[in-house]
Amino acid sequence: MDVLSDVLERAGAGTAMIRQLIRQPPWAMAFADAPTLTVVAALGGQVSIRIDDADGSPYQLEAGDIALISGTSRYTIGDSPSTQPEVVFQQGKPYSLATGEEATVGPNLPARTCGDGGLPGATTMLWSAYQLRDGLSGRLLEMLPPVAIVPAGPRTRAVLDLLTTETGSDEPGQDAILARLLDLVLVVSLRAWWARPDATPPAWYRALADASIGEALRLLHEDPAYRWTVSNLAEKVGLSRAAFAARFSKLVGEPPLTYLTGWRMTLGADLLRDTDSTIAAIAHEVGYRDTFAFSVAFKRTYGVSPSAWRREHTAHTA
Repeated sequence: MDVLSDVLERAGAGTAMIRQLIRQPPWAMAFADAPTLTVVAALGGQVSIRIDDADGSPYQLEAGDIALISGTSRYTIGDSPSTQPEVVFQQGKPYSLATGEEATVGPNLPARTCGDGGLPGATTMLWSAYQLRDGLSGRLLEMLPPVAIVPAGPRTRAVLDLLTTETGSDEPGQDAILARLLDLVLVVSLRAWWARPDATPPAWYRALADASIGEALRLLHEDPAYRWTVSNLAEKVGLSRAAFAARFSKLVGEPPLTYLTGWRMTLGADLLRDTDSTIAAIAHEVGYRDTFAFSVAFKRTYGVSPSAWRREHTAHTA
């Protein structure tokens, strides 16, 4: 598995809630506790995005544009920046601002829809929410602004056309197709954003373009528990030990084994929170034969022992 795919899968990017929304202007919806990452795709009409806890001009989407919203907990989307919201989403559910009761704003996909829903001039859009895992989401989102607008282009347009067609069907296997198409929308959007001249993608993402270092990163992600050394990594990618170490540090921003330790600690933290495995089993799974060595490395990274970290984070998610 390549590095970006590994980060996306482990971050939980394959578990999104999807809605198709069809609205006749004027319309607006507020989001009071937004998820880690939201993907908004304008399929028809215009969409305005306003970040409620920040200054600055609203963002405008035309048909075919995609917005990646992260790093903010409150935003409003609508047909116009001046339209006041009718509903507010809290904990994934819409509530009427007029009555306070739960409201209906659009179907959770899969659902049979057709074009603009019979409403001339309506806005049709897809809204998907990714609740990414804390530790791993940072690697994915560290270089995205609160709102990244990806303009319509040949690649994004082709994917959105497929997604639009599929949402208008009602055939076996639709759930699986929609989930995979949405993942494709996310990956294509991230690629397009990070390819912009003014974008600053994460160092590990830039390093993937280098044949030797990209291969080394793939090996580390493919088997993080292996007893990697600078020497055996250098041998695998066909470089001398010194040349490999210098090149990896320059492109990735840290030495190979420092990167590996950080990745192991990220995986260990997620296993502590998401599984009932013993600390010894988790230590072994991420490449430590000695529980004490894992605990020392973990405390150096997170400031607390694995058991204390588990108690704190499972209490918050209970």
